[in-house]
Amino acid sequence: MKADRININSTEEIIAEKLLKIGAVFLRPDDPFTWASGIKSPIYCDNRLILSAPKVRNVVEEAMAMAIDESFPECEVIMGTSTAGIAHAALAANLLGLPMGYVRGKAKDHGRANQIEGKLEKGQKVVVVEDLISTGGSVLETVEALREAGGDVLGIVSIFTYGLETSVEAFRSEKIKAISLCNLDVLVDVAVRNKYIEFGQKNKILSFRSNPEHWYVGL
Repeated sequence: MKADRININSTEEIIAEKLLKIGAVFLRPDDPFTWASGIKSPIYCDNRLILSAPKVRNVVEEAMAMAIDESFPECEVIMGTSTAGIAHAALAANLLGLPMGYVRGKAKDHGRANQIEGKLEKGQKVVVVEDLISTGGSVLETVEALREAGGDVLGIVSIFTYGLETSVEAFRSEKIKAISLCNLDVLVDVAVRNKYIEFGQKNKILSFRSNPEHWYVGL
């Protein structure tokens, strides 16, 4: 059964509002977060909190199922990234009536030594589900594993993207279509409108995308 139709454009703003409300996204341009890489960032995103908020979860999964259905109508199987994409892939696959699996960061060192869990036939058309896109490196490793296993990867659907130039270029280089349900531009507009940040902080946050490694130093 295909997912119910919703307005994907208005859903971008709805998702942004919900992410901010449940604390899945924080914006701190004047007191930045430190990523594991050491990068100073004005934004922190934890989409795992969506799973704990049923009403928000329903909106996200319906939008994800619709994005897959409309952008990749030939999709035959959905594969989630490990671990954050697994639950979202399962819920979207359930709405679409499609098979689902997931891809580990690396193959197991025991049992059947699988990296891909779930059934994938050679030539099957696959959509990858990810929760968050930063540099794009980890999700492209998933794409590579699926391609090596014979899967025909149609594209990637994520909940949120920072829109970093490195990720945009990486997807272009790999000739992979990537769709996100919400993005930094929409999020900061919604954040200003709902007074999570001041209007003057908007451009400060958006400037992070073009030079994340040196963003804070250059302020």
